[in-house]
Amino acid sequence: MLFNFFSRLGAPLSNALIKLGFACRFLVAILRHSGTSLLRPRLTLREIWFAGVLSVLIISVSGLFVGMVLALQGYDTLQRFGASSSLGVLVALSLVRELGPVVAALLFASRAGSAITAEIGLMKVTEQLSAMEMMAVNPIARVVAPRFWGGVISMPLLAAIFSAMGIWGGYLIGVKLLGLDDGSFWSQMQGSVDFRLDVMNGIIKSAFFGFAVSLIAVFEGYDAPPTAEGISRATTRTVVTSSLVILALDFILTAFMFRGV
Repeated sequence: MLFNFFSRLGAPLSNALIKLGFACRFLVAILRHSGTSLLRPRLTLREIWFAGVLSVLIISVSGLFVGMVLALQGYDTLQRFGASSSLGVLVALSLVRELGPVVAALLFASRAGSAITAEIGLMKVTEQLSAMEMMAVNPIARVVAPRFWGGVISMPLLAAIFSAMGIWGGYLIGVKLLGLDDGSFWSQMQGSVDFRLDVMNGIIKSAFFGFAVSLIAVFEGYDAPPTAEGISRATTRTVVTSSLVILALDFILTAFMFRGV
């Protein structure tokens, strides 16, 4: 009885370790063949358009409304302590440090990550990847690496757009709607937001998130069983795993970056 329990417990763990090892080997293969894809920049630029440019609308609209809500909630709290003039600092630091990279990465995983997984999975179902191998074309260099680097490059840019739109939304609510002083809103923000400690750390976070989400997306698509059900489950795993990894990475990176601040 006890043996059967540990057998059932060990099988999923063993499968997870095997999959993790395959993912590490897959990452090494992507890095090894990245030179081939980067020598043909049109492939990577097309994926930047697909993963990044086509995500700008949802990123911008989401950032705008997040900034507006943050300004409304922040003003209500700061007003109790007579510090409503610090609303710009609250909005900017919250977006640049945390909400910008994290929420943008979650949206990126939901829109672009799931689409990349489904696209590669469909190419596997229709045997396009096998056809490339038959023609001596490496599918990792031709299909996987451009999508991976397209996501890695797009993510920091999308996080910056999210933060900028969020700050603008906070400005619309704080200055135009609630009547805060325009100069005070911007001057306190400029005096309190540090480029190295705040902006650069947010960029580093978004780069890590883009690396993780892109790797998960291309790996799940490449590893998906060549069936409709397999692609459906791979797409779901991409979104769920990416979301958990983003939140875990956010905690780890924040602990290292802002420990002494």
